[in-house]
Amino acid sequence: MQLSTKGRYAVMAMTDLAARDGGRATALAEIAERQQISLAYLEQLFARLRRRGLVTAVRGPGGGYRLAKPAAETTVAEVVMAVDEPLKAVRCNGGDDGCMKGGARCLTHDLWAETGRRIHDYLASVSLADVAGGRVAGEAARAA
Repeated sequence: MQLSTKGRYAVMAMTDLAARDGGRATALAEIAERQQISLAYLEQLFARLRRRGLVTAVRGPGGGYRLAKPAAETTVAEVVMAVDEPLKAVRCNGGDDGCMKGGARCLTHDLWAETGRRIHDYLASVSLADVAGGRVAGEAARAA
């Protein structure tokens, strides 16, 4: 399963905000430069993030965006879902219907459905503060 650029870039930008959260708003142009993401693309993503209540916009001189709630209370799953990125590994649309002709489930449906649930659960357990603070290293990195 591969996350699209929408989800990856939204998490990168929100982590950038979390890392610089000092009460002042951050301009999207600054985030775009630091994260090497197109400003126009970030504007589209932040419109979605604002509609979902994850960021607030500040107008005028010194304007930009701020996290709507503390980074420790914002999960990566919330960010990914806010930009309409599905967190599923199956090709069907959900529900009881499968992805094959006549609504049948493929042999691996349950495997991929469970994989999607576990990915969602993991991303829901990781906050922006965790990512910004470098607290998401895998087991292999911690064991080394």
